[in-house]
Amino acid sequence: MEEKLALLKKWIQESDNIVFFGGAGVSTESGLPDFRSENGIFSAISEYGFRPETILSHSFFQQNPEVFFKYYKKTLLYPDANPNDCHKALAKLEAEGKLKAVVTQNIDDLHQKAGSKNVLELHGTLYRNYCVKCGQEFPLDYVTKEEGITRCNICGGVVRPDVVLYEESLNGETIQKAVEFITNADVLIVGGTSLNVYPAAGLINYYRGKKMVLINKTTTPYDNKAALIIAKSIGEVFRETVDF
Repeated sequence: MEEKLALLKKWIQESDNIVFFGGAGVSTESGLPDFRSENGIFSAISEYGFRPETILSHSFFQQNPEVFFKYYKKTLLYPDANPNDCHKALAKLEAEGKLKAVVTQNIDDLHQKAGSKNVLELHGTLYRNYCVKCGQEFPLDYVTKEEGITRCNICGGVVRPDVVLYEESLNGETIQKAVEFITNADVLIVGGTSLNVYPAAGLINYYRGKKMVLINKTTTPYDNKAALIIAKSIGEVFRETVDF
């Protein structure tokens, strides 16, 4: 393990074209639950009688907005969560000109809270909200001040989080930018993700370099493509490889 960490530190020090691709495991050290582990958000039927994947779908949002809003406000919002050492290390690497982009599947805004600027949110964010009727945008505190369905104060339309629900497509512009950064990266660090969620996980296939690093506590379908695999807490890895 010490040799692996030393090699990663060397690659980071030598490169000024690093891209980070991360998933829910990046934020678990900030106290957020992941989705697909044994105790993750998707591990059981919710108290409302539906599987979380069903509640967080476009059709369910349209047909059962009351349940959708109750579930998402109670289960997905962690406004008091703080960035952990992974978020902080990535922000520092970006400030130094070494990290070119963070490509994230997370919707928690923690990379931005840590100071990262170029964050490509594949699945959107809970911190942007908009009216489905007039398009007016609202911050998170507008959504959290009341329970139940959030309504627009201008037209009365439903205000929904700017996240990609099941049955919805990822943003084409965000995907294109992610592909460009990953394709051109010297070092690609992939962390905190099982790489089982598509189409996001498929973006890894665009990497053309020889320094793909996988940091995850469990195996992934892409282990055979990685030059370096570190089965350790992602926060620990960055504490030992980046000075911040």
